[in-house]
Amino acid sequence: MSALVESEEHKSLRAAVAAFARTHPHIASPEDNRRLWQAAAKLGYIGVNLPEAYGGGGAGITELSLVLEELGAAGNPLLMMIVSPAICGTVIARFGTEEQKREWLPPLADGTRLMAFGITEPDAGSNSHRITTTARRDAATGDWVLTGRKVFVSGVDIADATLIVGRTEDARTGRLKPCLFIVPRDAPGFGRRPIDMELSAVERQFELTLDDVRLPADALVGDEDAGLLQLFAGLNPERVMTAAFGIGMGRYALGKALAYARERTVWKTPIGAHQAIAHPLAQAHIDLELARLMMQKAAHLYDAGDDVGAGEAANMAKYAAGEACVKAVDQAVHTLGGNGLTREYGLGRLITASRVARIAPVSREMILNYVSHQTLGLPKSY
Repeated sequence: MSALVESEEHKSLRAAVAAFARTHPHIASPEDNRRLWQAAAKLGYIGVNLPEAYGGGGAGITELSLVLEELGAAGNPLLMMIVSPAICGTVIARFGTEEQKREWLPPLADGTRLMAFGITEPDAGSNSHRITTTARRDAATGDWVLTGRKVFVSGVDIADATLIVGRTEDARTGRLKPCLFIVPRDAPGFGRRPIDMELSAVERQFELTLDDVRLPADALVGDEDAGLLQLFAGLNPERVMTAAFGIGMGRYALGKALAYARERTVWKTPIGAHQAIAHPLAQAHIDLELARLMMQKAAHLYDAGDDVGAGEAANMAKYAAGEACVKAVDQAVHTLGGNGLTREYGLGRLITASRVARIAPVSREMILNYVSHQTLGLPKSY
């Protein structure tokens, strides 16, 4: 339990990020987003989890999730922190070749380059075993040739490359195995189309097509035979960081509601004095704090090298944070009444955004499946 009590170092980091985030106006455009990203990177926040030998901070997902939570709590979440340093940076740091580490980790850490991550497919959804993007070797050249489609890939237009989850065929069994490939944004045959989203976010979503994209042999990250181990080395941090994203958003909404409830007076009494207003806000705060504890547990287990324990905790943290975020945003909007839907207060846009923490990168239903099967030992229904 002591591992979940924040150290003085973590408290100082949290305070520093919170102070930094408050000095930046609300992100309203891609240019705002770029400036905030560069400013955060300059202070070492973007690459805090990456190895010191490659320009990072030498810390872990614990510290990176703390940074994202505080940015979100100030109303400035950086969605690509989930993708570029947490997923892609972690995978390359753990499994990449020395050449891949030298090429990618320093610019990912200092914010001069970004990397996107492509796993979801139109017909696969949460079932990663149905991924159909395939990679085959060209026997004559040793190159890899990738063919397939991906959807809901964040930030491809601002990323220098995309870490693509493809599948190679096992020569012995004929079964397909998941593998990871670095695909440069300008690779011939690599196409992208923006998806028209109702979501109000500066980072856009894309559908990708890979039409016989030819890559050199060294585009493969890690061991061709490692399979799911390498994939989940990126997916577990993604779940932890999504939890941080949701907790930060929930805290931001709750903060807006609390300020309003203290100041808004009806019948000579601030509305926050009424239990019908105060109790739901108190419940929202409790739910966010509980989600943060599970997030900290998951991050601690991952940083300690416990991939199995981290997988279970990361799923639970993502579930708890998603639920807490949606409830906090809903109660914040309700506290403000009609004002909660005005642009002036900036809460209405969070109604859609908060659901991202429930849906992505894995739905709450699939997390409940995971817990019921893997944790509780109940039989599968599928």
